[in-house]
Amino acid sequence: MDRTYRVVVAKPGLDGHDRGAKVIARALRDAGFEVVYTGLHQSPEQIVQAVIQEDADALGLSLLSGAHPVLVPRVLELLRQHDRDDVLLMVGGIIPDDDVAALKALGVAGVFTPGASLAEIGSWLENALDERERAQLR
Repeated sequence: MDRTYRVVVAKPGLDGHDRGAKVIARALRDAGFEVVYTGLHQSPEQIVQAVIQEDADALGLSLLSGAHPVLVPRVLELLRQHDRDDVLLMVGGIIPDDDVAALKALGVAGVFTPGASLAEIGSWLENALDERERAQLR
């Protein structure tokens, strides 16, 4: 890792299951990331405010409720409105295969569904942030 990156992990919407988000947050912390977990039932506005306040490099949204087609575009819109579209967005959870391409077309950098290993997610995030960092230095 080129430097210690700060990641906000959030549970948007009304989904009350946060075990996966907590597991990801801990795995990223153990991999050397600085992690801020926002807790359950966060609105897109609250999540983006956390990203701004924490000066996060990346945002991980954990979605199990099926509300990703509404919540993810709203989060992206708010990030753009606050000039934080530089934040790398990854989404994990129950995301139908048919929705992955649409999320990526909106600007989601990575989508991780059940079965993705913690090592795979951490490695992907580290590489993606390192690549972005090096590109900005050029």
